[in-house]
Order: sequence, then C-alpha cells, then structure tokens
Amino acid sequence: MTNRKSLIAVATLAFMLFAYAVPGSAQMKTEDPPLVPGAPHVFVQHIKIHGASLVGNLEGEAVNRDVIVFLPPSYFKDKNRRYPVVYALHGYSIGAEQWTHEIRVPQTIEGAFARGTKQMIVVLPDSKTVYGGSMYSRSETTGDFEEFIAHDVVSYIDAHYRTIPNRLSRGLVGHSMGGYGALRIGMKYPNVFGALYIMSPCCLSPFPAPDPDSPQEKAFDAAVAKMKSPADAANFPFFWRAQLAMAAAWSPDPKNPPLYLDLPVKDGKVQPGILAKWTANAPLAFIDQYIDNLREYRAIAMDVGDQDNFRFNLSKVHEILDSYGIRNSFEIYHGTHTSAVAYRFQDHVLPFFSKNLSFTMARP
Repeated sequence: MTNRKSLIAVATLAFMLFAYAVPGSAQMKTEDPPLVPGAPHVFVQHIKIHGASLVGNLEGEAVNRDVIVFLPPSYFKDKNRRYPVVYALHGYSIGAEQWTHEIRVPQTIEGAFARGTKQMIVVLPDSKTVYGGSMYSRSETTGDFEEFIAHDVVSYIDAHYRTIPNRLSRGLVGHSMGGYGALRIGMKYPNVFGALYIMSPCCLSPFPAPDPDSPQEKAFDAAVAKMKSPADAANFPFFWRAQLAMAAAWSPDPKNPPLYLDLPVKDGKVQPGILAKWTANAPLAFIDQYIDNLREYRAIAMDVGDQDNFRFNLSKVHEILDSYGIRNSFEIYHGTHTSAVAYRFQDHVLPFFSKNLSFTMARP
C-alpha cells in the first residue's frame, strides 16, 4: 500500500507540474533580438472575427474574437500582389495581445523581412477563455476552437485581405498550448494548411490520475463545488484554472451545469472514464490515426529548449514521424520554455515558412 500511495503521489506531482510549468515559464523574461537597422515597418491591424463555430457554447465565451493582423511593408504599395499567410497560436494563460510581447512582434517580423525572409501576412487569433485557454479543441462547453481557427479565421482573412487562398500558401505555428494546437489542428486539417511549425508544445501525452486523497485535490474539489459560474474561478490558483480549462475542452458535459464539465476526480474518487477522454485528446495517443494527413504537408518543423521538460514528449513525436518516413526537422536549442521564443520566431519560424510556403497562385 505504501508503494502504491507513493506512485500516486508522484503521478499527482507530475499532473501539477504541467499546470505550474506554463505560468512560471510564461512569465519568464523573453530575450529581445536586436533591432535590425533600416528594417521596413509592417502594418498592424486589430480586428474582430465572428466565430460561427463558437456560437452556442455553454461557457459563455465570446463569439466575436480579437485577432491581430500584420501586413507586410509592400502591402499598400503593390495593390495587385497577394501573400501567403502564417497563423500563429498563443499559449495558455495569455491571449493574442500578450503573445505579441512574447514573440516581440512586429519587431521580429520586420527583422525577418529585413534579413531576407519573403514578405507574408502574419495573423494572431485570440483563443483565451474564462479559464485561460481553449486548448484549441472541439467542445460544446467552450465552443469548437479547431473549426474557429481552421475555418472561421482563415475564411475571414481570405475574404478581407489579399491572400493566396490555398493550403500551400498557409502556415500554422504555435507555442506551448499553441504548439499543441498547431499539431492537433494540423493533423486534422491538411486541406487547409501546407506547412507546420510546432514550438515547445504542452499536453502531448496522457495525464496521470490525480490523488483524490491529497490536500491539494481536496481543496480544489471543495472550491469547485462552491462555484456558481465559470467566473468564480477568476482568483483560483493557476493549476486549478488549468484543470478547469482542460476539463472544459476535453470532458465537456452539457448536462452538468453550471460549469458543464466533468473532472477526473468526483466525490473523492478517480473517474477512469474522464481520464480516458483526456487521454483521447493527447496527440501521442492518436497521432498514428493521422499519419496520412501528416504526409500531405510540404514541411514540418519542431523545436524546444533544452531546459524545457516538454522536450521529452516532442522528441517522441519526432521519432514517430521518422518511423513513418515523414520528413521533419527537430531541434533542441539552448533555452527555457520561453526564453528564446522571440529569437526563434524571427530567425527560424518565419524563414521556415518563407522557404516552404508557395508565393504564387498555384493550384492546391
């Protein structure tokens, strides 16, 4: 019995480490790449996009979402020119505006263009929810954020900007929760995107069962039992809100008001069925089902810091793709979860899409 309790304690600690890993790293200092002298300025537009895929969500999440669009320096000069588009997904606990500060845009976009990256449109959609993040998943509770990104946002951008409207001219990238989203959405929508870049993704492997007897879990259960609406979680500790975000995304329950979600522990007992739902949303558990889709991509790149615990699971994704003969690049660079993200965005992400997206009106 002692050994079993020790294993459960370790599993619970691992479960909590995910929740603590993201906020700690999300607040870390991101190193600024130096300004590139003479870099031409991009144009920044703050818009709202109606998320038809989010209508009717049970959590009351905003349907009209903030989106930030970065237009290249030549956009208003050459009015007949069309551009590829890169969609960049933010991480957990931040939205699109905070994401601009982590990746230091527009500075890094301007720096990349000045160094020879071909000009493209960059789009940052906001997928933050009341609990801190949508997990870019399909859910009656939060809304369908997969379809929001892959259809609502893409369709709007194609309709309102001079894009090259085919998959070979669309790239998808994300960091942390956004990296998870880029892989998840990328696996399911190869008809929409032509190249993927996955940065330090979270949540790739199934989560272990929490210990229902731990003081932390008991305190969490008691706090959730008192909630009258999702807004009551505003002052919850970070890892409590992270659990609610994952439950809203991966174990929604339309018959369980007022939160409309199920948690892995209920009435002091682990719920295997709920854990199974969470496992079903772990890419390492379902990636083999989407291998044919992943073969459709012109290029796939992945990177992660050598001080980031997420590197272990991302290495497994790389190994799986290699085992199926799917060409991909994988790099472990020196850094923490966020310390080099702005450098990576300027010097690696945007040049990757410059090389691997189509800049002509070719057929998809």
